[in-house]
Amino acid sequence: MEPMTHLEPGMPAPDFTLPDQHGASVALSDLRGQRAIVYFYPEALTSACKQQACDFNDALPDLGGDGYAVVGISRDPVEKLARAAELDGLEFPLLSDADLSVHRAWGTFGEKNSYGRIVEGVRRSTFVLDEEGVITHAFYNTKAKGHLDMLAKRLAFRG
Repeated sequence: MEPMTHLEPGMPAPDFTLPDQHGASVALSDLRGQRAIVYFYPEALTSACKQQACDFNDALPDLGGDGYAVVGISRDPVEKLARAAELDGLEFPLLSDADLSVHRAWGTFGEKNSYGRIVEGVRRSTFVLDEEGVITHAFYNTKAKGHLDMLAKRLAFRG
C-alpha cells in the first residue's frame, strides 16, 4: 500500500475542481482572497456527518463575519449531497469527490482504526487555509462532536 499524504501548516493546499450539491463546479481557486475551512467527512446523511454539517451551518454567520468560507467534501454522489443539503438547510457547498482523487491528495483517505480494526476509508479531517490557499491548520482524524468548539478556540472566531 502506498504511503498516505500528510499535509502540514505552511504547505499550499492541493488544487481541486469538484461538483457541488447543485452540480456546479467549485475550484479551490474560487476561495482565494478569503480564508477557508475545507473539511472532509465520511458520508452524508449519517448522524455524525449531519451533526458536523449543521454545526458548521449554524456557525456560518460568525465564520463569515471573521472572513471564513466553508466547504465540505465527501465521496458521495451529487444527488446524495443535494438531499443532505436540502434536508438540513445547508448554506455552504458540499463537494463530491466520487473517485477519491482529492481525498488522496489531501491525505484524508487510507488506513484508519475503526473500532479496533484497521480498515481503509475516509479520515474525518479539517484544514484551514489563508487567503492565498496555504494551509494554516491541519486536523486529521477529528471527531464530529465538539469539532466546531475546538476550531473556535484554535482560530479565535466568535463561535
